[in-house]
Amino acid sequence: MRNLARTRQQSRLFFAFGLLSSLLLLLSACGGSTGTTASTTPTSAPTNKGVVSVLYAGSLVNIMEHSIQPAFTQSTGYTFQGEGKGSTALANEIKGHLRTPDIFISADPNVNKTLMGTANGNYVSWYLTMAQTQLVIGYNPQSRFAADFQAAANGTKTWYQVLEETGVRLGRTDPELDPKGYSTLFLFQLAEQYYKQPGLEQKILGSDENSSQVFPEEELVARLGAGQLDAGIFYLNEAKQAKLPYISLPAQINLGDPTQASAYATAHWTDPKTGKVHKGAPIIYTITIPSTSKDMAGAIAFVNFMLSSQGQALLQANGILSTPIKVAGDASTVPQPLQQYIQS
Repeated sequence: MRNLARTRQQSRLFFAFGLLSSLLLLLSACGGSTGTTASTTPTSAPTNKGVVSVLYAGSLVNIMEHSIQPAFTQSTGYTFQGEGKGSTALANEIKGHLRTPDIFISADPNVNKTLMGTANGNYVSWYLTMAQTQLVIGYNPQSRFAADFQAAANGTKTWYQVLEETGVRLGRTDPELDPKGYSTLFLFQLAEQYYKQPGLEQKILGSDENSSQVFPEEELVARLGAGQLDAGIFYLNEAKQAKLPYISLPAQINLGDPTQASAYATAHWTDPKTGKVHKGAPIIYTITIPSTSKDMAGAIAFVNFMLSSQGQALLQANGILSTPIKVAGDASTVPQPLQQYIQS
């Protein structure tokens, strides 16, 4: 009898063990516990919604690639493919049907006007101001003139006297392709008046298209860093992004103070190819959605992001200054989701 009872007890144990094993195998086949499933399926990553094509001023390359791009994707689920180049050059590519962007960001509001109206292809009907900046003189800390530039930055030497020194290699951008190019000409014209130094522009810059000084906007920082140049004319945000030492310039000449707009307008440059007269003005970044856009939802998402508190904070963290958002052109054609930015 004892043997029979022992046998029955062992049978019950084997049955319970087998049942437990079966349950464990079933759970494993169904993908494991709820906790495991949650850990392998992140809920924070946004759905990939597509790619937005963005053409932007070359002075924004570092900011767009390293700050805006990852934050925009994380915030919206969209990615963007962009190209940075002189704003005028980009506008020419749009008119020449070489680029069909969803977004166009210019470093000069007037560049948008070359894309507006029937005669210009009606590529742009409106634009919004996005941010502003100012001109500075960035210099190579390894330059043999570095001590003199540092003295100018400290205010113990005059910056234009350093640039007049024999052997200084100055870099700037092409006025025919980049707003910073003709803004540089305005800077020196205004400096002639401010410092009472007639002939200063010619003495330091030479001709408007001086080939020994003029380089593509997207190359200027790299050339300075490589030691090919001693100094260059940059936007403040470019110098800060590249961690270049720089010389700040008076508001009366740096094109960064909107209250000085009427004084800036006394400087001018005529494009020899088009005959268009450019006048000095505060340096303002603008954003628009051209008629070439193939993804309106993505384009609207990008404009919303750039004008949002997050987008503006990223710009300011990278040395770009804030400016009131204003609309120009035909405000009635601004997409409805962006009407919130139009001040009545």
